[in-house]
Amino acid sequence: MAEQTLTGRDPTTGESVAVSTAHGRISAIRPGPAAETRWLSAGLVDLQVNGFGGHDVNAASLTVDTVTALTRALHRHGVTTYVPTLVTAAHERTAAALDVIARARRADPLSAHAIPYVHLEGPHISDQEGPRGVHDPAHVRPPSTAEFDAWQRACDGLVGMVTVSPHHVGSDAYIAELTARGVHMAIGHTHADGERIRAAVAAGARLSTHLGNGAHAVLPRHPNYLWAQLACDGLTAGFIADGHHLPDDALRAMLRAKGPSRALLVSDAVALAGLAPGHYETPVGGRVDLAPDGRLTAAGTPYLAGAAASLADGVARVTRAAGVDLAEALRLATVRPGRFAGGRGRFAVGAPADLFRFTWTPGAPTLAVDTVWSGGTPVHGEAP
Repeated sequence: MAEQTLTGRDPTTGESVAVSTAHGRISAIRPGPAAETRWLSAGLVDLQVNGFGGHDVNAASLTVDTVTALTRALHRHGVTTYVPTLVTAAHERTAAALDVIARARRADPLSAHAIPYVHLEGPHISDQEGPRGVHDPAHVRPPSTAEFDAWQRACDGLVGMVTVSPHHVGSDAYIAELTARGVHMAIGHTHADGERIRAAVAAGARLSTHLGNGAHAVLPRHPNYLWAQLACDGLTAGFIADGHHLPDDALRAMLRAKGPSRALLVSDAVALAGLAPGHYETPVGGRVDLAPDGRLTAAGTPYLAGAAASLADGVARVTRAAGVDLAEALRLATVRPGRFAGGRGRFAVGAPADLFRFTWTPGAPTLAVDTVWSGGTPVHGEAP
């Protein structure tokens, strides 16, 4: 493939740059035209995507076309790497979804590049109201390496992240075994105490799944499982910065507690993200209401039924909520999650040529994406 060049302003320095790509990677970063006003960044990396734009990876009707359409919908919002996330379900339902996603990667080079692996958010989670979230209690169950092996056979070994609650008997051995196989192990949807959380980290857990959510509405002041995860330097915490899952004060405090190197943003987007406000029926959560401000709730209740904002929305939101600059907000959604996706999200020579260009002003609700490249291939907006 011939060398191509995209220009924009580097959010870290504010300087205009011209980024050249060849053979799917960044080949050079040089000074760009002084008149350039748009920002240019490594593509966004989202480790938790249940769906977007009406495309749902947890639907019984999941097809290869659903996955490829999801990839392209996310491209339009600057996401060049994403991890399809399957929630608690019957064994056969999960195996079938894994098979479809694996086939989509084989059929579509853009999806193969965008999807490094699949995240199983359950079924090995808490069965308690609150920590369980909207996961189906009928299918919550303890971890089993035999079941995990069956899932891997269904998808050519595509499962690369698993969220567990370490209160389950045998969870430490399960975490250690999967960690030894190269699977990223996350703690989430849990009611485990601090001792069990620390044991899980000792066994190999390295992530907290959407910390601050999937929790009881009321907790003891201390100790509790949120403090335990915030205090653990061995855990990198994912946060949903949509203005609904975490109040701004909580998000700011939690980001400060984890520190810049142990925090990242996820969208946790469901299929209704990107759609018009209204009343909907969903495979997970049933009847839901999507409000004009993006709050998604179980119909007739104040309880959240998922996230409906893009990761680009989250980047813009965290600049206001946590008082960080644009460059740091982008790091939370590029290089930080990219460490758990094979080194994606880097804006450097030799890195994959996953790039997106956008306009943004302080206070804006999102990043206005105009151009996206995936592996050096233009997939949205202007061609070189």
